[in-house]
Amino acid sequence: MDTLRRAGLRGLAVLVALAAVLVVASVPSATPAHAQGAVTLEWFGWSHFRLTSVNGKVILLNPWLTNPDTTMSLDDLSNVDLILPADGHADETGQTVEIAQKTNARVLAPFELRTNLIARGLPMAQASGSNPGHRMVMDGITIRLVNSVHGSGLAVPDGGTSHPYSGPAVGFYVTFENGWTVYFTGSSAATQDQAIWASNYKPDAMIFHMASTADPIDVAASIRLTATDNPNLKTLIPHHHRVQVAAGGTTIADVQGAMAQVGAPAVQITEPVRSQVYTFTK
Repeated sequence: MDTLRRAGLRGLAVLVALAAVLVVASVPSATPAHAQGAVTLEWFGWSHFRLTSVNGKVILLNPWLTNPDTTMSLDDLSNVDLILPADGHADETGQTVEIAQKTNARVLAPFELRTNLIARGLPMAQASGSNPGHRMVMDGITIRLVNSVHGSGLAVPDGGTSHPYSGPAVGFYVTFENGWTVYFTGSSAATQDQAIWASNYKPDAMIFHMASTADPIDVAASIRLTATDNPNLKTLIPHHHRVQVAAGGTTIADVQGAMAQVGAPAVQITEPVRSQVYTFTK
């Protein structure tokens, strides 16, 4: 009888220990994702994204804080390390100058756009100018500028009709400390250059232009080109679209269908949720 009792107690102890392990395993970590060697991505409407690096560096893409679906204001921003506007259009530059003034963030832009932003109040010490084919390394993060098939006139603040030339429109390849790489296309149409960059830089993620008037076949072609010699491409995220797409506007379903037509890889497009934190590891 004692032997059976001891066996029963040992079995009970094992069950209790196992339950404790399961409880601990189910508790989410309170450690920030970047402290766990991950990159995080957040979307705030239109083409405004925040990327936070493995070491906590904060990068903003096209920070249009007043876009029609925005979930962020200038008051919400206190820590920004780098701003990447893709061209001179108002929905790309957004509040670049105001954010840089408030947070002391650096701005990397084509040289002519840099010059125009300085004229608007961007502190010169925070302004870095470059062009496609060049790169900047910041705290273990590599940012490469690539060509974008798009315009780049900078709208005047008073709403006038003058649009000063702002150099080439660009896209950005950002490779983080852990090797995870994202390609932000800017507003580019498909271009054969995307195959060269894909082969060279092998991005893990692509944030692609999907305006309401974008041709799904063209968008799908840019995705197919970005998969050239690149088995890493596993994440696709659209930008330049409204949360509620207007009737007749290009949708994720349209692009997903076109991908099959052009022979793009069968990667499911992520429909981003505003302000949701997405975590990526290499």
